[in-house]
Amino acid sequence: MRVTAFIDGFNLYHAIDATGRHHLKWLDLRKLCREFAPSPGQQLTTVYYFSAYATWRPDAYARHRSFVAALEATGVVPVMGVFKAKDRSCRRCGSAWIDHEEKETDVNIALHMLRDANLDRYDRALLISGDSDLAPAVRMICTLYPEKRIRVIAPFGRRYSMDLVSAAGGTDQARRMKDVHVERSLLPELVVDSAGRSVARRPEKYAPPPSHPFN
Repeated sequence: MRVTAFIDGFNLYHAIDATGRHHLKWLDLRKLCREFAPSPGQQLTTVYYFSAYATWRPDAYARHRSFVAALEATGVVPVMGVFKAKDRSCRRCGSAWIDHEEKETDVNIALHMLRDANLDRYDRALLISGDSDLAPAVRMICTLYPEKRIRVIAPFGRRYSMDLVSAAGGTDQARRMKDVHVERSLLPELVVDSAGRSVARRPEKYAPPPSHPFN
């Protein structure tokens, strides 16, 4: 069984961020996906990571670039959207500011899932997201390609999106990401590519606690 994973990067990031355990953000996504495709008869093929760079936040931007470099070294395929600047204002006080809104991620996930189903690149898809906006795409894939299965995985610490679960065929196609799945899927401090070259080092903010086995 060929398994392809589609990861909603910001959905997963904000779920982990809400726990306050920043070391969990330095996450080996391919290893994490193997937690949900463990049997010998399942072959994890492509792992897609969908996100966007917050270029106006220098520190966060630098950490994110390091993380994406580490993912690429482990064979993950990043698909990056964009943030669009939007003018905001307060009607009460008249103050104005520039906000940023993430664009393209939901569409990119939907298109890649549908394209790869059409090209028969997977038998089962893992969708790591709690975003109900993806439910129509999941429903369409299950209708057009009933032989394929989509397993919805709720990001760490979050509940299922029941719209997504229903679109995928019910709770038999849903799993929860647990603490143990994340803790045993962390990247090493120094990530090297297949040629042994250093490509990324874990940001200091993502260092695990002193007693953690990854230290």
